[in-house]
Amino acid sequence: MKRQRENAIVFADPERCLGCHGCELACAVAHSGTGLHQAALAGLTLRPRNRVVAAGGVMMPVQCRQCEDAPCAAACPTGAMLQESGQVGVREKNCVGCKVCVMVCPFGAISVKHEGSDPESCRTNGGIARKCDLCAGTGRELPACVEACPTKALSLVDLEEYRQTLIEARAAELAQSLQHLKSRKARI
Repeated sequence: MKRQRENAIVFADPERCLGCHGCELACAVAHSGTGLHQAALAGLTLRPRNRVVAAGGVMMPVQCRQCEDAPCAAACPTGAMLQESGQVGVREKNCVGCKVCVMVCPFGAISVKHEGSDPESCRTNGGIARKCDLCAGTGRELPACVEACPTKALSLVDLEEYRQTLIEARAAELAQSLQHLKSRKARI
Protein backbone atom coordinates (compact mmCIF):
# COMPACT_ATOMS: atom_id res chain seq x y z
CA MET A 1 0.00 0.00 0.00
CA LYS A 2 1.37 3.39 -0.99
CA ARG A 3 1.85 5.80 1.93
CA GLN A 4 0.42 9.30 1.42
CA ARG A 5 2.55 12.35 2.09
CA GLU A 6 1.67 14.46 5.10
CA ASN A 7 -0.25 17.66 4.52
CA ALA A 8 1.86 20.76 3.87
CA ILE A 9 1.32 23.69 6.24
CA VAL A 10 2.15 27.35 6.47
CA PHE A 11 4.75 27.66 9.22
CA ALA A 12 5.02 30.95 11.11
CA ASP A 13 8.23 32.02 12.85
CA PRO A 14 7.09 34.19 15.78
CA GLU A 15 10.58 35.67 16.14
CA ARG A 16 10.28 37.23 12.67
CA CYS A 17 6.61 38.29 12.69
CA LEU A 18 6.14 42.06 12.98
CA GLY A 19 2.38 41.88 13.34
CA CYS A 20 1.96 44.04 10.21
CA HIS A 21 -1.17 42.14 9.05
CA GLY A 22 0.22 42.05 5.48
CA CYS A 23 -0.50 38.31 5.37
CA GLU A 24 -4.17 38.98 6.20
CA LEU A 25 -4.49 41.56 3.44
CA ALA A 26 -2.72 39.34 0.90
CA CYS A 27 -5.00 36.42 1.81
CA ALA A 28 -8.16 38.50 1.53
CA VAL A 29 -7.15 39.95 -1.84
CA ALA A 30 -6.10 36.53 -3.20
CA HIS A 31 -9.53 35.11 -2.38
CA SER A 32 -11.49 38.15 -3.58
CA GLY A 33 -11.02 37.32 -7.25
CA THR A 34 -9.90 40.89 -7.92
CA GLY A 35 -7.12 43.31 -6.99
CA LEU A 36 -7.04 45.51 -3.92
CA HIS A 37 -7.91 48.72 -5.77
CA GLN A 38 -10.74 47.10 -7.74
CA ALA A 39 -12.16 45.60 -4.53
CA ALA A 40 -12.08 49.00 -2.83
CA LEU A 41 -13.74 50.71 -5.79
CA ALA A 42 -16.44 48.02 -5.90
CA GLY A 43 -17.02 48.31 -2.14
CA LEU A 44 -16.21 44.64 -1.54
CA THR A 45 -15.57 43.50 2.00
CA LEU A 46 -12.29 41.63 2.00
CA ARG A 47 -12.08 38.77 4.50
CA PRO A 48 -8.82 36.98 5.23
CA ARG A 49 -8.72 33.28 6.03
CA ASN A 50 -5.98 33.85 8.58
CA ARG A 51 -5.52 36.41 11.32
CA VAL A 52 -2.64 37.85 13.26
CA VAL A 53 -2.96 37.31 17.00
CA ALA A 54 -0.95 38.81 19.86
CA ALA A 55 -0.32 36.43 22.75
CA GLY A 56 2.43 35.95 25.27
CA GLY A 57 4.39 38.92 23.97
CA VAL A 58 4.57 37.68 20.38
CA MET A 59 2.58 38.35 17.23
CA MET A 60 1.75 35.42 15.01
CA PRO A 61 -0.70 34.56 12.26
CA VAL A 62 -3.19 31.79 13.03
CA GLN A 63 -4.46 29.68 10.17
CA CYS A 64 -5.56 26.16 9.41
CA ARG A 65 -2.89 23.59 10.31
CA GLN A 66 -4.21 21.16 7.68
CA CYS A 67 -4.61 18.47 10.35
CA GLU A 68 -3.96 14.89 9.27
CA ASP A 69 -7.05 13.68 11.13
CA ALA A 70 -9.00 16.92 10.97
CA PRO A 71 -11.63 17.25 13.72
CA CYS A 72 -13.57 19.72 11.57
CA ALA A 73 -13.94 17.18 8.75
CA ALA A 74 -14.92 14.43 11.20
CA ALA A 75 -17.52 16.61 12.95
CA CYS A 76 -19.13 18.30 9.94
CA PRO A 77 -22.70 16.95 9.67
CA THR A 78 -23.10 17.90 5.99
CA GLY A 79 -19.73 16.83 4.59
CA ALA A 80 -18.79 20.42 3.82
CA MET A 81 -15.41 20.03 5.54
CA LEU A 82 -13.32 17.37 3.85
CA GLN A 83 -9.82 16.03 3.49
CA GLU A 84 -8.60 15.43 -0.02
CA SER A 85 -5.48 15.98 -2.09
CA GLY A 86 -3.34 16.51 1.00
CA GLN A 87 -5.33 19.34 2.53
CA VAL A 88 -8.47 20.13 4.48
CA GLY A 89 -10.99 21.95 2.31
CA VAL A 90 -14.50 23.36 2.39
CA ARG A 91 -17.19 22.22 -0.02
CA GLU A 92 -19.13 25.50 0.13
CA LYS A 93 -22.34 24.20 -1.46
CA ASN A 94 -22.74 21.73 1.43
CA CYS A 95 -22.08 24.25 4.22
CA VAL A 96 -25.13 25.29 6.23
CA GLY A 97 -23.23 27.58 8.60
CA CYS A 98 -23.82 25.43 11.70
CA LYS A 99 -20.39 26.33 13.17
CA VAL A 100 -19.62 22.81 14.43
CA CYS A 101 -16.26 23.10 12.64
CA VAL A 102 -15.55 26.34 14.50
CA MET A 103 -16.26 24.66 17.84
CA VAL A 104 -14.00 21.64 17.25
CA CYS A 105 -11.03 23.34 15.58
CA PRO A 106 -8.22 23.22 18.18
CA PHE A 107 -6.55 26.30 16.65
CA GLY A 108 -9.55 28.62 16.21
CA ALA A 109 -8.70 28.82 12.53
CA ILE A 110 -12.21 28.60 11.05
CA SER A 111 -14.79 31.36 10.81
CA VAL A 112 -18.36 31.32 9.57
CA LYS A 113 -19.50 34.66 8.18
CA HIS A 114 -21.84 35.97 5.54
CA GLU A 115 -19.89 37.30 2.57
CA GLY A 116 -22.62 38.37 0.21
CA SER A 117 -23.95 41.86 -0.32
CA ASP A 118 -27.49 41.20 0.94
CA PRO A 119 -27.66 39.64 4.43
CA GLU A 120 -31.45 40.16 4.55
CA SER A 121 -31.96 37.60 1.77
CA CYS A 122 -31.52 34.75 4.29
CA ARG A 123 -33.37 33.80 7.45
CA THR A 124 -29.96 33.11 9.01
CA ASN A 125 -26.73 35.05 8.65
CA GLY A 126 -26.02 32.99 5.50
CA GLY A 127 -22.52 32.23 6.70
CA ILE A 128 -20.19 29.74 5.08
CA ALA A 129 -17.13 28.19 6.72
CA ARG A 130 -13.88 29.89 5.70
CA LYS A 131 -10.37 28.73 6.51
CA CYS A 132 -6.91 28.70 5.00
CA ASP A 133 -6.92 26.57 1.87
CA LEU A 134 -3.25 27.25 0.98
CA CYS A 135 -4.66 29.47 -1.81
CA ALA A 136 -5.98 26.48 -3.74
CA GLY A 137 -7.79 27.59 -6.86
CA THR A 138 -6.12 31.01 -6.98
CA GLY A 139 -3.47 29.97 -9.50
CA ARG A 140 -0.61 30.61 -7.09
CA GLU A 141 2.42 28.44 -6.58
CA LEU A 142 2.79 29.65 -2.96
CA PRO A 143 0.07 30.90 -0.62
CA ALA A 144 -0.41 34.69 -0.85
CA CYS A 145 0.47 35.17 2.83
CA VAL A 146 3.88 33.54 2.32
CA GLU A 147 4.62 35.71 -0.73
CA ALA A 148 3.52 38.90 1.04
CA CYS A 149 5.39 38.56 4.35
CA PRO A 150 8.07 41.27 4.38
CA THR A 151 10.24 39.49 6.97
CA LYS A 152 9.79 35.97 5.55
CA ALA A 153 8.23 34.87 8.83
CA LEU A 154 5.90 32.59 6.86
CA SER A 155 6.90 29.62 4.77
CA LEU A 156 5.12 26.70 3.15
CA VAL A 157 6.53 23.62 4.86
CA ASP A 158 6.56 20.07 3.58
CA LEU A 159 6.58 18.24 6.90
CA GLU A 160 8.59 15.27 5.64
CA GLU A 161 11.36 17.62 4.44
CA TYR A 162 11.11 19.62 7.68
CA ARG A 163 11.39 16.46 9.77
CA GLN A 164 14.43 15.30 7.77
CA THR A 165 16.11 18.70 8.26
CA LEU A 166 15.39 18.48 11.99
CA ILE A 167 16.86 14.96 12.19
CA GLU A 168 20.01 16.11 10.38
CA ALA A 169 20.37 19.11 12.71
CA ARG A 170 20.01 16.89 15.79
CA ALA A 171 22.52 14.38 14.38
CA ALA A 172 25.01 17.24 13.83
CA GLU A 173 24.50 18.37 17.44
CA LEU A 174 25.12 14.84 18.71
CA ALA A 175 28.27 14.50 16.60
CA GLN A 176 29.55 17.82 17.94
CA SER A 177 28.84 16.70 21.53
CA LEU A 178 30.71 13.46 20.91
CA GLN A 179 33.72 15.37 19.57
CA HIS A 180 33.65 17.60 22.65
CA LEU A 181 33.58 14.55 24.96
CA LYS A 182 36.48 12.91 23.10
CA SER A 183 38.58 16.08 23.33
CA ARG A 184 37.90 16.35 27.11
CA LYS A 185 38.93 12.72 27.66
CA ALA A 186 42.11 13.25 25.65
CA ARG A 187 43.11 16.15 27.93
CA ILE A 188 42.56 14.15 31.10
